Amino acid sequence: MKLLSDLFPIILFFVAYKFFGLYVATAVAMTVATIQVVAHWMKTRTFATMQIITMVLILVLGGATLFFHNELFIKWKPTAINWAFALAFILSQIIGKQPLIKRLLGTNISLPAPIWLRLNWSWVVFFMLMGTANLYVIYNFDTNTWVNFKLFGVLGLTVLFVIIQAIYLTRHIEEDKTLS
Repeated sequence: MKLLSDLFPIILFFVAYKFFGLYVATAVAMTVATIQVVAHWMKTRTFATMQIITMVLILVLGGATLFFHNELFIKWKPTAINWAFALAFILSQIIGKQPLIKRLLGTNISLPAPIWLRLNWSWVVFFMLMGTANLYVIYNFDTNTWVNFKLFGVLGLTVLFVIIQAIYLTRHIEEDKTLS
C-alpha cells in the first residue's frame, strides 16, 4: 500500500502531462503532494519527513516552474530529492547511533554492523546516480522523454536495485537464534 501511495503522485503527473501538458502536470503534482502530507497528518497526527521534503521541493520548484513558465525547475525536482536523500543517508552515519537504512529496516531484518554500513552506502551511491541520470536526461532529451524516464526509467532502475540488494542481503541476514 505504501508503494502505491508513493507512486500515485508520479502516475498522476504522468497522466496529466500526457493529456494537458507539463504546466498542468506540475500543478497536479503540487496539489497531490500537499494532499498526501495533510492526509497523513490527519490519519497519524505526525509528519513523514520524506513526504515533507518531497512536498517542499515540489512546491518550490513547481511554483518556480509555473511562475517563470520554465519547465527546467520541475525537471530538477527528482535530482534535488535524490541528492537530498543521499545526503540524509551520509549524515545518518555521522549523526546518530546507526545508519539511516538500519533505522528504516532494522526492525524487520537483522544484519551485522558492516553490512548495514555497506547497505547505507549503496543507497547513497544509488541516489547520487539517479540524480545524475535525471540531469543527463534533462539536458540530452526532450520533455516527453524526460517524463517517460521519470515514470518508467526511475521505477525500473529502482526495482532492479532493490532486487540486487535483496539477493545480496540473503547472504547476510542473521537467522533468529530462537528458531533453532
